[in-house]
Amino acid sequence: MTTQNAETPEAAAFLRDARAGLSARPRALPGKYLWDETGSTLFDRICSTRDYYPTGREMTLLPGVAAEVAARVGPGATVVEYGSGASRKIRVLLDALPQPARYVALDISWDFLKAAIARLAQDYPGVEMIPVHADYSQPIALPVDLAGGPVLGFFPGTSISNFSGPQAVAFMERARATLGTGWFLIGVDPTRDEDRLLRAYGGADGLMAALHLNLLARANREIGATFDLDAFRHEARVLDDPFRVEAHLVATRDTECRLGGEVFRFSAGESIHTDNSYKYAPEAFQEIARRSGWTPEAVWLDELGVFSLHLLRSA
Repeated sequence: MTTQNAETPEAAAFLRDARAGLSARPRALPGKYLWDETGSTLFDRICSTRDYYPTGREMTLLPGVAAEVAARVGPGATVVEYGSGASRKIRVLLDALPQPARYVALDISWDFLKAAIARLAQDYPGVEMIPVHADYSQPIALPVDLAGGPVLGFFPGTSISNFSGPQAVAFMERARATLGTGWFLIGVDPTRDEDRLLRAYGGADGLMAALHLNLLARANREIGATFDLDAFRHEARVLDDPFRVEAHLVATRDTECRLGGEVFRFSAGESIHTDNSYKYAPEAFQEIARRSGWTPEAVWLDELGVFSLHLLRSA
């Protein structure tokens, strides 16, 4: 596992964002910092648990969808995946597409990304593999020219749910600027069942708590924070207007943390907001797509109504 030097731009940005978030009220830490190698590995394990429904439902839907998408996109495509993680779902698309040319994998966890691409390359020797260390909450310039062949963006899982409506529009506009003329296949979670959501995001098996507590451990490792992890517990909250799940780390007793020359004190019961998961009905997400310059072409909903895949096109 890589430990960043405190002088690197990445560590400086982490320190700056952490100090700003802990100084705010309510307190928060950006969810993008969940995704170091440890966090990515934990989430990979979460995806195989019984209660975390999105992955299982998506994988029942994706094979049939992939065949329809492949027929529309055609041969020689460059596939660009946002938040590629373990690069498992992309196999379904690569198997369905006729003679895909390139796979561009974007992820914020560089070590995890490199390992995933090395595994994938062994099974797809005819596909050029291009890992890109990138934060997709920011503009991205790809190291490849996408002109001259079909382009398919892929944003699986429920990662679009991390964005509020306006943030989702901004992300989709950035993606359109990155991908240019082409297609975009996106996973969206419309679930409104509170019990199902609390089981999935509360993580009774302890993995979801470990994922979020690792954010504090990462701050200790990489930017010199002094969080006492035993003084916090993970909590998922289902909230309305807009409908979403919020993740919080709640102080179980009075505690403090030193960071960047400051002392941050927490009273028992005070929380640090670490992540969001907004839930979008198909029609609501299609409106987000249109507002960001994409044209909805197709939508597929799984038989339980808890996961959807949207195919969009940009002119």
